[in-house]
Amino acid sequence: MFIDQGFMRKGEPERLIKLFLEQFHIPVEYVNARQRFLAQIAGVTDPEEKRKRIGHEFISVFEEESKRLGPFDYLAQGTLYPDVIESADTNVDPQTGERVAVKIKSHHNVGGLPKDLRFKLVEPLRKLFKDEVRNVGRSIGLPDEIVRRQPFPGPGLAIRIIGEVTDERLNILRDADLIVRQEINRCGMYHELWQAFAVLLPVRSVGVMGDQRTYAYPVVLRFVKSEDGMTADWARVPYDLLETIANRIVNEVRGVNRVVYDITSKPPGTIEWE
Repeated sequence: MFIDQGFMRKGEPERLIKLFLEQFHIPVEYVNARQRFLAQIAGVTDPEEKRKRIGHEFISVFEEESKRLGPFDYLAQGTLYPDVIESADTNVDPQTGERVAVKIKSHHNVGGLPKDLRFKLVEPLRKLFKDEVRNVGRSIGLPDEIVRRQPFPGPGLAIRIIGEVTDERLNILRDADLIVRQEINRCGMYHELWQAFAVLLPVRSVGVMGDQRTYAYPVVLRFVKSEDGMTADWARVPYDLLETIANRIVNEVRGVNRVVYDITSKPPGTIEWE
């Protein structure tokens, strides 16, 4: 079952469905729940509240669809150890009792799950870091397209839009994100970076295009290098690449007139902005 929350990148639902059908020969039940998820976080600006609402709505949709298609007893998730560490309410893992850390943010697949979950939760990767998961993927013969894919957050673009998420802002960010991915792939840097993406800010600034004054959104470029996602350093990418991406975004994405580059490492900043 593939539940489309509406927060995926441009063209990604179609690409993933095609991959499962043609490469894995696994039929996929596509559930378009975009409007439901948008309604759940309408007007919400707090990132913790966003994540929790997305997590709760995901389970609600999953429960409804499992009754239609199933019933099913299990919910399998790709939870990784960094998710557990950053989502912990205390410095103890609630399932194992092991010491972890204080909460940084609630990952929707950990802190966003309801307490009355009706499924048995299966998380085979829960104690592994991303580099270890990739080794597992290679050992069982998964294609590079899956194994070497850059991490993408469960709540998707909803946490790369700072503040309220709307259809307009989603469309702006999708278009900017596509340009980032195209240019990173074109210059051969995709696999050199842990993550490379765009963030949309909830402010506007004055600009000029041609002879016209503009008052539009800024987009932040966030490119980092890391081994496991627990710490990260901002990527020193070529200026020419940044210039190309910035020029394309400003000229091709309606509603954006400024592009900036985030040079904050983790810590003190997290990789994602929310």
